[in-house]
Amino acid sequence: MSRLSKKNLLASLALMTFTSQLVAAQLALPTPPAAPSAVVQTSDPATQTLPSWTVTRSFEQLGRASDTLLLGINSSEQVEFSLRRDRIATDARLQLQYTPSPSLIPTVSHLRIYLNDVLAGVVPIEKDQLGRQTTQQVALDPRLIADFNRLRLEFVGHYTDICEDPANNTLWINISRASEITLQEQALSLKNDLAFFPLPFFDPRNSNKLVLPFVFADNPTLGEQKAAAILASYFGSQSNWRGAEFPVLFNTLPSVQSKEATQPSIVFATNDHRPAFLSDLEKYPAVQAPVVQLIDHPDAPYSKILLVMGRNEEDLATAAKALALGGQLLRGQRATIDKVQTLQPRKPYDAPAWMRTDRPVRFAELITYPQQLQVSGLQPRPITLDVNLPPDLFVWRNQGIPLRTQYRYTAPSANDDSRLNISLNDQFITSLPLLAKGTSSLEELRLAVLANDSANATDKLIVPSLKIGDRNRLRFDFNFASTVGSAQRDRCQTILPADTQAIIDEDSTIDLSGYHHYINMPDLKAFARSGFPFSRMADMSESIVVIPKQTTPTLVSTLLESVASISARTGYPAFALRLSDDWNSASKEDADLLLLGQLAPDLRDNPDMNLLLQRQHDMLVQPYNNSGIKESNRRGPNDVDNNQPANRVEVSAQAPIAAIMGMQSPHHNQRSIVALLGNDDADYSLIRETLGDSGKLNAVAGSVALIRNSGVYSQLVGDTYYVGSLPWWLLLWYQLSEHPVLLAALAVISILLTAFLLWRALRWAADRRLHKDE
Repeated sequence: MSRLSKKNLLASLALMTFTSQLVAAQLALPTPPAAPSAVVQTSDPATQTLPSWTVTRSFEQLGRASDTLLLGINSSEQVEFSLRRDRIATDARLQLQYTPSPSLIPTVSHLRIYLNDVLAGVVPIEKDQLGRQTTQQVALDPRLIADFNRLRLEFVGHYTDICEDPANNTLWINISRASEITLQEQALSLKNDLAFFPLPFFDPRNSNKLVLPFVFADNPTLGEQKAAAILASYFGSQSNWRGAEFPVLFNTLPSVQSKEATQPSIVFATNDHRPAFLSDLEKYPAVQAPVVQLIDHPDAPYSKILLVMGRNEEDLATAAKALALGGQLLRGQRATIDKVQTLQPRKPYDAPAWMRTDRPVRFAELITYPQQLQVSGLQPRPITLDVNLPPDLFVWRNQGIPLRTQYRYTAPSANDDSRLNISLNDQFITSLPLLAKGTSSLEELRLAVLANDSANATDKLIVPSLKIGDRNRLRFDFNFASTVGSAQRDRCQTILPADTQAIIDEDSTIDLSGYHHYINMPDLKAFARSGFPFSRMADMSESIVVIPKQTTPTLVSTLLESVASISARTGYPAFALRLSDDWNSASKEDADLLLLGQLAPDLRDNPDMNLLLQRQHDMLVQPYNNSGIKESNRRGPNDVDNNQPANRVEVSAQAPIAAIMGMQSPHHNQRSIVALLGNDDADYSLIRETLGDSGKLNAVAGSVALIRNSGVYSQLVGDTYYVGSLPWWLLLWYQLSEHPVLLAALAVISILLTAFLLWRALRWAADRRLHKDE
């Protein structure tokens, strides 16, 4: 071979070796998932540091309130978690805490881990782990992480090498709720395109509390605060159970720790009233109509700013409504709002988050995700439905709420102990047998649990009304009894369990039509849990928020978070919200009032005043019975004697204190006032903390709730009143129900009067017949 050929051969071998090494290096690197169309790759990634976070969520935070027990016949469990659309996962790990049964055969028994239906790992159960809590880390492929993810654990357990019974009670492994999923999340650079709104300001895939700063010029006007409240209510209705926090800044953007930080924010500005960073009219010219624009933060390119601009305050409100109503029409970096028009006004009690009470409601209207009403397995998970009702629904001493249930299930091989258990708010209602017969057609269930304890398929199911509250959970438990195996000493026989299926049909209905609205007030629990009375109209069209003339960022944050919390209960933004800083005019309006700040002077002079918070002097009135708070919708019409003022306490102190107080409007008997009382920013911070803490919010009840650093103290003191209406005969019966002696006297009088009238009628008939005979 010539020298030239040898050189060419060596060069070719070297090139092939280099190419193979390069390909191997590329294959060794994890390939990130395809980025959304809104993502823009940086021009020089090597010169920029991308924002990155380590996010850890326990199984308890992901919805597993207790440990999970996997059995031989119930061997699978699934945990769901999500990832924001503007992020990708560069690393993922599972830290699994489990305790296996001490009777398992080691190594042969194991756990299979699936991520989005792809086998991610196998965890063998070793001998030294039996009966002991063990922690095991499993690496997950980040390329499998999408916006919504399912982590499935499958238990493969063996306790003997021959003739196993899958239902043997030694086959178990306990998965701790402290197990964790850790993601290394990396930010993606998004286009400034409104087509992706509400991203990046809110992402439903994010289960954390929404934190969204709002920016104003100094001393924002009423109109600016109203526009911000409308937009905050929209984000509150979207965040729902997550909660929402709206820090407010005047004349400055949120500070960022570095250029890689991400913190979206919203800025409100009119042509004549702008924050300082919008003062450059060449870069941000005056607008001629309501405008929304998406820009980058000047100090952090990964942080987005939404500019809500207008010629005046009315334009800001129009732009805020357009963002909440017409987000599907927005596109591009800048959009001009031409028109927002209300075509049909809202009706009372039509909040999307509440179940309708004017007709029977199908279960299909109550489900929140597909296949919610379907389960499988010998020990399937319970089927649950959330039923949210208006808190003023009058269910006193009625015959119950009809529940028409249709269901299908895999028929057992014999008439055994297979049952369907039904409960409401964790209180057992009834149990139905699952019979061994054909179930290809729908079966209608009708039971009378109030009339008798029998399960008669021709009766009608009645939900006990005294168990009904504003938030309810209806639960169906299918329990299948099956002889899976029949292994004996001289005979080995193993039967694989059947693939048992069960479903509650979507055409099942619950009917609350025909019930009246009537509630004993003040009832701060109704406000804390349902936003009542302001949530009666989902758009808050019959509500006025009264704020002080002099405002601060903390006070504006309190306003935004208060309105957002009400919209979170109704599921609808407060488009018709009215804002006022004039108590005299607002108090005369036929509307429910939400008061922020201090009480008006005319309310302080009220002889029934039970609380007064001032900067130098605080006053609280105590009732006779100070042992606790009664449920307002359980009280009779005369259970108020022990609530009358008995003692008055006056204190002077410097530490922060706030309060929530309910009372009747002095000008309208059917209207209420809820006051969020505070003197300074420290007091308002206590109110914000309470509104954002479900535990503290559940402690708010009665007519007064004092808020201190130690917690919330509630009491009911003073006179009560009623909101709503009842038919005269039902109202009379309700008022007399707490006066048995008077009721008995009226009954006796009625009987005597009826007997007298009957005697007079018979006497008149006899006299007429005698005169006729003459």
